[in-house]
Order: sequence, then structure tokens, then C-alpha cells
Amino acid sequence: MTANGTAVPGTYAEYAAVVDEADPRFTDWLRERADPAWTDAVAHPFTRELGAGTLPEAAFAEYLVQDYAFVNDLVGVFGYAVGQAPEMAAKRSLVEFLDTITDDEDDYFERSFNALEVPEPRHRDPELAEPTAAFIDLLGRAAREGGYAETLAVLVPAEWIYERWAVAAVEAHADPAADGPPSAGTDLPFYYAEWIDLHATEGFRAFVDWLRGQLDIVGPELSPRRQARVESLFRRTVDLEVAFFDSAYEPAEDG
Repeated sequence: MTANGTAVPGTYAEYAAVVDEADPRFTDWLRERADPAWTDAVAHPFTRELGAGTLPEAAFAEYLVQDYAFVNDLVGVFGYAVGQAPEMAAKRSLVEFLDTITDDEDDYFERSFNALEVPEPRHRDPELAEPTAAFIDLLGRAAREGGYAETLAVLVPAEWIYERWAVAAVEAHADPAADGPPSAGTDLPFYYAEWIDLHATEGFRAFVDWLRGQLDIVGPELSPRRQARVESLFRRTVDLEVAFFDSAYEPAEDG
């Protein structure tokens, strides 16, 4: 629903005409069109229990195995985005984020697998869950078969959802008066705390807003047909994020 209580219009032009904003963001239209799956993703029981420290470690270990399985593909899609970005400044921002994924985040995975006693063969060559395989396929098709807008259509929701659930976890459980990273005061094991921190730092939040801004710039200039394609990719990404959390959470829930 838009701010005035009406259904979210099917095109960005119609959305821009009815929302009470001088310069409505293209990505806000996409996000609103993706509900209720968007809300299901950012407030999933998996992430809420992770933030509270009540998520079973076995469920989190399986989740990390699956997440690590498509990191290489995610890096590849960011690589496509670097090549597609229209300006050198944009290319630089994307390259800097790639450095974070391939350095800080990769180090986090290795330390977490060791702490959670995940055998190397399991995380090096895992059996892909259905949502993981579907996500990898979507990432590749979006990058290979479209342009910058289509690539952003999968990258933006993938990163934005993580920023939203991580910030929610910090707001619900961290001590705002404590010194340190966003999760300070939660007393979580490092593999929970640092996963939240990676996605709740000011740097990551600024990057997500910048990434959204890139799609906000190019989206309104697309033809109606390409806007519909971008919306479809965005919504599919959100649906797969929900399915990804479900696939890790449900085995723990069943026993």
C-alpha cells in the first residue's frame, strides 16, 4: 500500500504520480511492490532468532554453508556490475565492496566454519539446497542477459534485505550505550555477532543506500518493458531470500 492507503501501482510512473513525495525513489516502488514477501524476509524467524541468540547452531551452520556456496557467484555478478557501471566513481565503489566480500567476509566464513565444526568438504563442495541453486541461476541470468539495471535489480534487494534485518537485530538487542561494533552488548557468540555487524555497520548501510541510488538513477529512465523486467527480478530475489531463510530454518524447527 502507498502512504495514502491505495494499492501499489503497477508502474513506476503511476506510483510517482500518487505518492506524497517530491522525488519518489524507484527502489521504494520496487520494495513496496515486493510486499508481503519483503516483510517476510526482513522479519523472518531465522533472523529474529539469530539476533536474539536463540537460533540453533545447526541451523546457522547449514545456512552459512549454503550462503558460502553462492558467494563466488555473487562476486561474479558484482564484477559484471563493475563493467556495466557508467562512471568510474561507481566502478570504484563496487570494487571496494568486492574487496570487503573477498577479504573480511571470507575470513569470517573460515573462522565460523572452524568454530561450528563444519568439515571442509561440507562447505567446499556442498549439496545445494533448492533456493541456493535457484539464487545462483538468477544471479547469472540477470548479469548475462541484461544491463546495469537488471544486475542492480538482484544486487539491491539481496544487500538491502540483509541491512534491514541486521539493523533490526541491533535495535532490538544491542546496547546503544556500549562501545564497539553494532552488536555490542548482546553477548552473542562471534559467528552470530559478526554476521550482524557485517551488515549493520555505517559503512555497509551507506553502501546499500548508494547501491539503491544507482538503481534510483537508471530505473525511471528505462522503457516500461525493462522496468517490468527489473521489477520481476527484484521480486524474484526477495522471494528467494525468504525461501533461503526457510530452507535453513525449517529443519531446526522440525527437530
